[in-house]
Amino acid sequence: MPITGFDGIVLAVTLFSAVLAMVRGFSREVLSLVSWFGSAYAAYKLYPYGLPYAKNFIADDKFATIASIAAIFLIALIVISFITMRIADMIIDSRIGALDRTLGFIFGAARGILIIVVTVQFFNEWVPPANHPGWIAGSKSKPFLDDLGEKLKNALPEDVAALLRKKIEEKMDGKDNATPPAETSTETAPADSATDTAPAEEDSTTPQQ
Repeated sequence: MPITGFDGIVLAVTLFSAVLAMVRGFSREVLSLVSWFGSAYAAYKLYPYGLPYAKNFIADDKFATIASIAAIFLIALIVISFITMRIADMIIDSRIGALDRTLGFIFGAARGILIIVVTVQFFNEWVPPANHPGWIAGSKSKPFLDDLGEKLKNALPEDVAALLRKKIEEKMDGKDNATPPAETSTETAPADSATDTAPAEEDSTTPQQ
C-alpha cells in the first residue's frame, strides 16, 4: 500500500502539534486547557450576575445573555491565563524544564492524532466509504485511524455516542426531506389550471347549440 497525500497530512498535523507543545511545554499546554475549561465554567455559572448590566446597553434578552456570557468568559480567561502562565514559566525555568518539554512533545503528538481521529470519524459519518477518494481510502494511516476511532467511540458513554449519532442522522434526514414539498407544489399547479379551464369550455359550447 503506497504512501498518499493523506498520510503526509496526518504526519504534518501530528508533528506540528508535537513541536508546538514541546516549545510551550507540557505544563503550559495542560494549564492552558485548564484556563479554557475554567473560563467556560465561570461563564456558565456567573452570567446571570452580569445579565442586568448587559441589559442596560442591549434591549434584546438573547443578545444580552450572549454578551454577558462572552464578557465573563473573556475576563475569566484573562485572569486565569495570567496565573497559569506564571506557573508554567516557573516550571519551564526550573530543573525539570527539559522533562516538561519532552512530555509536551508526547502530549502534542497525542493531541494531533486525536484531532485527526475525530475529523476522520466525522468524515466517515458524512461520506459513505464507497465515495471516499482514493488518496484517502488507499492511505496507510486510514485503517489505523479508523481503528482508533472505533475504540474512542466504545470508550464514550452510551448516551453521548447515541446523541452524537442522532444529531448527525437528523442533519442528514433534514437534507433528504428538504426537496419533496417543492415537488408536490409544482405538481398540483397544472391540476388546478385544468379544473379552471373546464367550465370555460362548457360555457363556450352552450351558445352554439
